[in-house]
Amino acid sequence: MNVFRISANDEEDFFILTTLDPEQIRKVIQPMVEYERENELMYDKEDYILSLQQRYKRAKVVMHQYIELIQF
Repeated sequence: MNVFRISANDEEDFFILTTLDPEQIRKVIQPMVEYERENELMYDKEDYILSLQQRYKRAKVVMHQYIELIQF
């Protein structure tokens, strides 16, 4: 499993725990971000997650707003 920080628009960043790789994520989210910019429209975080889940049905994709850091 991988953890990625997603910074897609002016909204607060969020994290996803996923079996996907960065390229798979970019293939879905980047066109959405470009469409937002061209059409003055905003997707929310759940839209990104739902799009990833629909595109990669067998993948695990879970959104987290915050990831706890354990520091020693």
